[in-house]
Amino acid sequence: HRTTPGDIDTVSLADGSRTVLASDSRIDVHLSRRERRVDLSRGEAVYDVAKDPGRPLVVGAGQREVVAVGTRFAVRRDAQELRVVVTEGTVRLESRATGSAARPASLLPAGSIAIVHGADVLLRSVALEDAERLLDWRQGLLAFRDTTLAEAAAEFNRYNARKLVLADAQAGALRIGGSFRWDNTEGFVRLLEAGFPVRAEADAERIVLHSR
Repeated sequence: HRTTPGDIDTVSLADGSRTVLASDSRIDVHLSRRERRVDLSRGEAVYDVAKDPGRPLVVGAGQREVVAVGTRFAVRRDAQELRVVVTEGTVRLESRATGSAARPASLLPAGSIAIVHGADVLLRSVALEDAERLLDWRQGLLAFRDTTLAEAAAEFNRYNARKLVLADAQAGALRIGGSFRWDNTEGFVRLLEAGFPVRAEADAERIVLHSR
């Protein structure tokens, strides 16, 4: 199952589980009597897992696996980083590596956020509503809290063909907050120009943001 940039899709699996794919994402599903496995090759997906204690659902993403019995969580796979957000139940984050490269498993209860970068794993515990906010893209929203403009622009670019480009580091370092529709880049830029020292230059393919 896959989505193109700008599309979101809900997939019902044969075991009763459901997954929501974000923009430009792909999963490969393998369900059998012995195993429930979903490999995430790119993008992000939210998993609402049907309970089956004898057959956990395993989400594979590179050298990591996320194991769940019956819960709700999201896995996001970028080029350099993996993020797991748990909003219900508990999941187990495991390493596929063997020998000296193996890492101990981590239990992630609801409200947990795990960021994996190479061999390093950063775990955070947040309020459940804050964890849910990271998944607001399912309702067409991108939520930011004290986020750099560079990071916000990268999020918008995941969903839109017309890209936001930062002209200088000063503009990219500005910190913003709020919820915005990911399909309304132009409206987001207008708010930036009205409330921040930012000037925009637009053409058909991109919007360049300059500090002023």
